[in-house]
Amino acid sequence: MSASDWIDVLGYAAAALTTASFIPQAWLSFRTGDVSGISLGMYACFTVGVALWLAYGVVLGAWPIVVANTITLVLALAILVMKLRGLKVRRNR
Repeated sequence: MSASDWIDVLGYAAAALTTASFIPQAWLSFRTGDVSGISLGMYACFTVGVALWLAYGVVLGAWPIVVANTITLVLALAILVMKLRGLKVRRNR
């Protein structure tokens, strides 16, 4: 394997682990519908950050970054939407 191949393996391993670490929280949120313990500000910043990492990966053509951040962005957006809907429901009561 060339140095470039090892760099890609490193990137994919990092991407797989960081994306996989996010899945349990997403699964719990989807299963229970409870996002009350999630900070709206933190999740909004996190989601924008993930979108920016995705754009960065696209510009560089770095597939480990693109794949990991696409998956994480979908999950983060879904949780953020759940959080925003929950706030709207509470305000309308």
